[in-house]
Amino acid sequence: MKHAWHLPPSLFLSLVNVCLVPANYAPYFFDNGASSTNGNLALFSISEDTPVGTHVYTLNGTDPEGDPVTYGLSFEAGSRSYFAVDENYGNITLISELDREIEDEIEAIVSISDGLSKVSEKVRIVVTDANDESPEFLNTPYIVQVLENAPAGSSIFKIEAVDKDTGSGGSVTYFLQNVRTNKFTIDRHSGVLRIKTGIALDYEKSRTHFVTVVAKDGGGKLRGNNKVFSATTTITINVEDVQDTPPAFVGTPYYGYVYEDTLAGSEVITVAAVDGDRGNPNRIHYTLLNGSDESFEISSATGAISVIKNPIKLKKEVYELKIQASEIDPEGEMSAHAFATVIIRIVDLNNHPPTFYGENGLQNRFELTMYEHPPEGEILRGLRITVNDSDQGANAKFNLRLVGPGGIFRVVPQTVLNEAQVTVIVENSAAIDYEKSQVLSFKLLAIEVNTPEKFSSTADIVIRLLDTNDNTPKFSSDYYIARIPENSPGGSNVVSVTATDPDSGLWGEVKYSIYGTGADLFLIHPSTGIIYTQPWATLDAEANSKYNFYVKAEDTEGKYSLSEVFITVLDVNDHSPAFNENIQEKTMVIGSPVKVQAIDQDAEEPNNIVDYSIMQADPADVFDIDPSTGEIKLKSYIRSLDIIYNITNNRDCIWSVVVQAKDRGSPSFSTTAVLKIDITDETLHRGPMGPFLMQTKDNPLKALGVLAGVIATMVMITILISTATFWRNKRSNKVMPVRRIIRRRQNYQPRTIRLEWLKFKSLANFSEKFSAQEDVKSLQNENSNNNLLQVLPPLPPTAPVPPPAPVFKMSLPDWRVPTVSGSLSPKIKSKHVKKKGSASMGHNALVSELKSRFEKSNAASGHPHI
Repeated sequence: MKHAWHLPPSLFLSLVNVCLVPANYAPYFFDNGASSTNGNLALFSISEDTPVGTHVYTLNGTDPEGDPVTYGLSFEAGSRSYFAVDENYGNITLISELDREIEDEIEAIVSISDGLSKVSEKVRIVVTDANDESPEFLNTPYIVQVLENAPAGSSIFKIEAVDKDTGSGGSVTYFLQNVRTNKFTIDRHSGVLRIKTGIALDYEKSRTHFVTVVAKDGGGKLRGNNKVFSATTTITINVEDVQDTPPAFVGTPYYGYVYEDTLAGSEVITVAAVDGDRGNPNRIHYTLLNGSDESFEISSATGAISVIKNPIKLKKEVYELKIQASEIDPEGEMSAHAFATVIIRIVDLNNHPPTFYGENGLQNRFELTMYEHPPEGEILRGLRITVNDSDQGANAKFNLRLVGPGGIFRVVPQTVLNEAQVTVIVENSAAIDYEKSQVLSFKLLAIEVNTPEKFSSTADIVIRLLDTNDNTPKFSSDYYIARIPENSPGGSNVVSVTATDPDSGLWGEVKYSIYGTGADLFLIHPSTGIIYTQPWATLDAEANSKYNFYVKAEDTEGKYSLSEVFITVLDVNDHSPAFNENIQEKTMVIGSPVKVQAIDQDAEEPNNIVDYSIMQADPADVFDIDPSTGEIKLKSYIRSLDIIYNITNNRDCIWSVVVQAKDRGSPSFSTTAVLKIDITDETLHRGPMGPFLMQTKDNPLKALGVLAGVIATMVMITILISTATFWRNKRSNKVMPVRRIIRRRQNYQPRTIRLEWLKFKSLANFSEKFSAQEDVKSLQNENSNNNLLQVLPPLPPTAPVPPPAPVFKMSLPDWRVPTVSGSLSPKIKSKHVKKKGSASMGHNALVSELKSRFEKSNAASGHPHI
């Protein structure tokens, strides 16, 4: 029998609810290994030269329930944050520069969360090396002391440089600069510095050597490129003197004299030897080897040779003593030796060599301080030297001379008997130069002349020089050339001049100034020598493109030198081409060009070169323009006015052309002008008046001026002719007084004469139409009363002249001056002429002839009479 379980309903529902709640599992990261760029950041490494902002890794994980996950990245408190993560996508970005030499491992905490559960892991990021460090020398500076007898190839020093990089970038190799001229070599790996094989150091030749060492790493990657870094340092090698040079005697040969009155134990002569190793000299020990016959002895310390017997007991006249000078090393041992021979003569009474005295007695060193460049012939009064030889006669005669740099001083007197005051005189002032040598050293030598012993003595003369202002500032160049654009603002630097003065102190300071006619726009800094423009200066290459002036360099005492400065102002394109007038009028004859011209005021090419072009023409495509000369001409197919009439209905043939003038500067400027062109046929301008008509067509004022001049001339000639005619008629009246017949005055026909003047006016109107018939000109010239220049030629003989007609006055009507250009409207001028004269038959015949000719002329031209 099976038992059935019976549960209460409420408990059963509770159990059901508990079973229905789902379980929540934590999200987790994928572990993709060290070489992967996504996962949980485990075993991840990154190069220190990775740029900031680079995406370096992606966190990657999942949630078992498939819920979306978010990512986190944090660092321990107090540590630097190098990375940032996108919480949704897991992208990790570098946000701070890495430096392996400072921190080679970074600890971070990565987390993943599904909203309910969060899983965190601590990871360690390795920072790998990049070649970003240069080698660094340790314990600098390097100063090495080396004995001059150090053998070739021996190591004298080891330098060390470190590179904080790893791998090849951290390895360091060494090498020297100027290998060929260098006396040293270095091991490229260990840095051990050695003396080059076959090279010996010599203190006496060179006491200090400077060696430049280069340390170079092995190279490596830096931001994708191979980089090699290096560093340099200088090693100072001081050569120390060693005892490798034997001693040497000075002042050889040696001669000594012993007089008969010399006392036993007296010093005869002193020999001197010096160690050849001047840097660390040893003490000298003197030894008398032979030749003395026990009559002389030498001081082992000073080298003084003394006679130990009374000269009367000496058996020889000449003794040759062999002296040995030996070096005493620090251990007290004798090492190197030198030998000298001392000749000692035994003489009677000549027992005193020349001796030098100062103010305080016996003295063999004299010092003087003086200014450089004393006048030649000046006596050095600061040297108070007395020389004396106690012997008598020929034994007391000796010569004086200076031993040292030759030609600078001379000594007076040169020959002395017994005693004299020594005078030193300047012989070469230029050689006494503080800048060349601040101390001059000489030896004053006194040596006997006529004695076999040739006794001598020396005294040291040391002259210390003081500087004077003996040098003039000198420019680095005799002239300076500079260029500056014309649009440079005020205060712009132009050129820098340099002068030096080798004198010391304040005398060597140089002050600059400028002067000259071209210096008004410029200033110079008194200390630096920089030349610049005045703050208010405005340069203009068109006004003046060349400036030159002088610059003076002067020291504190006014010594100066000059240099010339040449400045060229460079042109800038700052002017536009300009026409004479914005609107111009030109007359063009078909077949002949007209020309326009624009001027560009810029100073240089290409800024002032003007090119011409037609911007607009009405009608278009009729004119061509030469871009260089500005000549405008018609198209080649236009050869007559008929073709022009076919192009346009404008019968005036006056067309407007907009011409542009453009320069070639940069930037370029241009100007336009309106040109009105009056086109006419060349057939209208043939004959002698053609050129004048063409010229005056575009210049009406010129035409009016010419016509006014012609009229004035005609009036003057008419007055002269009238005056001459009056006096002729007056003379003829004395022979035949025709003035008595006055009754016939009413029979005279003045209307005919007036008609002739009206015809003349008609002829003038006709000339306004550019008529140039020769018969009209001849008629005008034949009429002696028409205000023209020519006088009527005499008529053929006629019958006897009847009594003259009554005198009358006639006012000439207004008449129009013929124009010489179709574009010039003539101004009407009137002139009332009063003419005196008597009528005669010849005059009547002339009037009739003029009338007939005028009628024929008018009939031929088709113009009616007035």
